[in-house]
Amino acid sequence: MGILNEKGIFCQLDEQKLTSCKNLFSCGNKDLDDFFHSDCISYSNSLFGKSYCFCSTDNSNDIICAFTVSNSSIFTNRLPNSRKKKIGKEIPHSKQDINYPAVLIGRLGINIAYQHLHVGSELMNFIKMWFIEPNNKTGCRYLVVDAYNTEIPIAFYKKNGFDFIFSTETQEMEYRNIKSNQPLRTRLMYYDLIRLVK
Repeated sequence: MGILNEKGIFCQLDEQKLTSCKNLFSCGNKDLDDFFHSDCISYSNSLFGKSYCFCSTDNSNDIICAFTVSNSSIFTNRLPNSRKKKIGKEIPHSKQDINYPAVLIGRLGINIAYQHLHVGSELMNFIKMWFIEPNNKTGCRYLVVDAYNTEIPIAFYKKNGFDFIFSTETQEMEYRNIKSNQPLRTRLMYYDLIRLVK
């Protein structure tokens, strides 16, 4: 059992919830904090994505973690052949296409008070199961993330079964048409949900 199972209440991160929790939730990353505090409602109202959270059963104004999801796809027509084969290797040949349905985890943050307690992996397991449950409203083969290209986030996603869509940053820069000598700020990663339904 984990913290989310034992003392987490799942709910949508709407304006009412955000107003009651605004000063309590911080994941220690300014970009993420700014998004959850200032932008997630307008993001939702514009139909770009939905934000959800787990609150503590001890205090419903205490957000343990929050995340945002939106519809996405993995477009394979511009991927190098080796990556195209790797991503589509579990897809029957007759179903192989140039794009595959996915859900983008656009933002994911763990409250500082709950970090280093495996909440992130517990949340990732929840998201994975949420998108393969029979009552889910959409077909979704992959989870994708645009992970911060630093050691801790990359290690977190790798530990949770994600792999890079592109094997090198150079490939990814070419695909995303980025012309720079600097390392990429983020890296595209994916998780194949079929692993959980076999």
